[in-house]
Amino acid sequence: MNLNTREPQADPVDHIIAWHDGDSRAAIETLMEDIQHLRLQLALATAAMGTGFTRGWKPDADRNAG
Repeated sequence: MNLNTREPQADPVDHIIAWHDGDSRAAIETLMEDIQHLRLQLALATAAMGTGFTRGWKPDADRNAG
């Protein structure tokens, strides 16, 4: 068995665009909807957990990416 032989990794960007039949705008819209859903889930989880659970730390949902 040769452990140095690896199959090439699939490019996730190409996969997402292919899933949307080459429509990059539809791919971006889907990713934006996913982000919105995940932010809602994060907000719900943040509201539901106590400060003792995380020793006072809470995720920053308003974090700027830049």
